[in-house]
Amino acid sequence: MIRRRVTVLGSTGSVGSSTLELMEQAEASGTGAFEVEALTGGANIGRLAEQARRWKPRVAVTADPARLGELREALAGTGVEAAAGEGAVIDAAARPADWVMAAIVGAAGLRSAWAAADTGATLALANKESLVCCGPALIDRVRRSGGRLIPVDSEHSAIFQVFPHDAPHQVSKIVLTASGGPFRTTPREALAGITPEQAVAHPNWSMGAKISVDSATMANKGLEAIEAAYLFDMTGDRIDVVVHPESIIHSMVEYVDGSTLAQMGPPDMKTPIACALAWPDRIAWPAPTLDLAALGSLTFEAPDEVRFPALKLAREALQAGGSAPIVFNAANEVAALAFLDRRLAFLNIAAVVADTLSRVTASGVDSGSSNACDAALAVDAQARRVAESIVRGLAAAA
Repeated sequence: MIRRRVTVLGSTGSVGSSTLELMEQAEASGTGAFEVEALTGGANIGRLAEQARRWKPRVAVTADPARLGELREALAGTGVEAAAGEGAVIDAAARPADWVMAAIVGAAGLRSAWAAADTGATLALANKESLVCCGPALIDRVRRSGGRLIPVDSEHSAIFQVFPHDAPHQVSKIVLTASGGPFRTTPREALAGITPEQAVAHPNWSMGAKISVDSATMANKGLEAIEAAYLFDMTGDRIDVVVHPESIIHSMVEYVDGSTLAQMGPPDMKTPIACALAWPDRIAWPAPTLDLAALGSLTFEAPDEVRFPALKLAREALQAGGSAPIVFNAANEVAALAFLDRRLAFLNIAAVVADTLSRVTASGVDSGSSNACDAALAVDAQARRVAESIVRGLAAAA
């Protein structure tokens, strides 16, 4: 039986909620037993309080200081401590645990992931931005503390499961698969009038709004290429992307002898979460099964970097090195959120990213420095200011 003392950062979001559901299913099957140290959420106080009443963590934290009274009232009589604010989230991340799920969306999740990395716990990382902004430093921090970092993105989890960690020289390249999103076959000229509702309607995965937009622009695959370079110590020219609309093969590792190993399964985020939660063991839950005969065939195609320029921009940022990946991530986040707020046209998301990359100098961030997190966040803040200025300029010109 898998036994873990668990902290979930971002418990009210899609990945965090799935993590707690999976834990409940594993306990029901008799293959898991879990004690919850801390839960953190955002503005959804009702869901956070419901989770805290079920799991009885030592502390439940809302990132919004103005909601502390509401959380305390919701937890009255439960014995669960209530706290609020960014500092309280970071404190929760630093509490002793065996396993920490880092699922706070965006650069806002970096400081808490940085704090969790210093505890010696297994860090299950579902926050792309932590790796993109501070990958080498974060990985080094986890290792020095005696912990282990396990990726939760389905693509990186797939690679993690078939990668020869004790013999990386056996790998010639890794291949990230992409669904192609909702606009895989949409002509570029038709993308000009895309609405947020259309962009978040992913054909295969159930995800949050921002990551759904990233899938629609293929910026997510660019971010994943940067992550993969850091996670598996691979140069950009050894990371391929292939569009696979069925989302059954989640990624592949090609070996020097010509063999290619792939991890397969239905598109369900609980599978990579379960892998991270139980590693190096496996945990039983009511997982959907893969019926290849029913599928009939799997298809693959090269990504269209003209229709989806964000992928090319990410590759260029990875090649440029330094803080260019941080700038890419920050500008993309600002642009994607502006699109969701209807302040920016869909095709201008990549334009904002390209313009920001041209304006912000890509200085280096010392991965060995204890201040690497602060340095990365300083670059992130600068890039966000520039990107927001570009968004305002485009809105004024429209």
